[in-house]
Amino acid sequence: MIIATYNVNSVNARLENLLAWLKTSQPDIVLLQEIKCEHDAFPFFELQAAGYEVRILGQKSYNGVAILSRHKIKIVQEGFPDFDDDNSRYLEADILVGNVAYRVASIYLPNGNPPYNNPDDDSKFTYKLRWMDAFYKRAEALLSLRRPVILGGDFNVILTENDVYDADVFKNNALYREEVKQRLMAIMYLGYYDAFRTLHPHQNGYTYWDYAGAAVQNDLGMRIDYLLLSPDAVDRLQKCEVDKSPRLGAKPSDHTVLKAELK
Repeated sequence: MIIATYNVNSVNARLENLLAWLKTSQPDIVLLQEIKCEHDAFPFFELQAAGYEVRILGQKSYNGVAILSRHKIKIVQEGFPDFDDDNSRYLEADILVGNVAYRVASIYLPNGNPPYNNPDDDSKFTYKLRWMDAFYKRAEALLSLRRPVILGGDFNVILTENDVYDADVFKNNALYREEVKQRLMAIMYLGYYDAFRTLHPHQNGYTYWDYAGAAVQNDLGMRIDYLLLSPDAVDRLQKCEVDKSPRLGAKPSDHTVLKAELK
C-alpha cells in the first residue's frame, strides 16, 4: 500500500502536475493540503476519471485539505473535537486496503509567523500553539484504536538543524521555535514514528523549496512535510522517500511529495 502526502498549493493551479504524478506513481492514498478552494470549485471529475474517490474539507482561497483514495473513504472527523476553528486544516478518514483498516488524516498545520506589515503581532503563533495542543489530544486518542494510524501532511515544523539548509536563518521563525518543536516531539513521544527518519536518519529529506533564489537548483530546502505512523502502522513500513518529480515538473507547488510503502 502506497500512501503519499502533498501540499499542492492550490489544486486547480497544479491539476496538470498532480494528474501526471498520479498516473506515473499510482498511489493508493494521497493526502492533499492547501487545496485553496471550496467544494463547488474542486476538480472532482478529473480526479475520479484518474481512478480516485475524493473527500475534501475546503475553504475559499486559503487552507483546505483533501483525501484521495483508490478505495472507499469513510470520513470520521472534520477538524478537532472541542476546538473551535474557522480554518479547514484537518480531515480524518477510515480506508480499507485489502484486509487492513487504516485510519488516516490529512493535516495542514498553521504556519504561525506574523503578517509582514506587523511583525509584533503574535496572534498567529498563539493560534499555532493552541492548534498543536488540540492535535496532541486527537493523536493520543487515535492510539487507543490499536490499528494502523497515519497522520500526514504539511506540519510547518523544522524539527532539527538537519532538516533545513541553514538553521541560523530560521532561528526566530515560527517553524523552528522551541515551543513548536517541543509540541511535535511530544506527539512522537506518545508512540508515533516519523516514517522518513525511521528509515533515513541522515538524509536531509527536504520537501519544500522556495520559488525564489534558485532554491531547488541549490537545494536550499527544508523538511516540513511528515508521515507519522502509529506502532501498528510502522510495523508495516517498507519504504519512505521524497519524490521530487512534482517539484521539477510543470507549474509546480513549492512543496513536493513524501510517500511511504506499507506491506
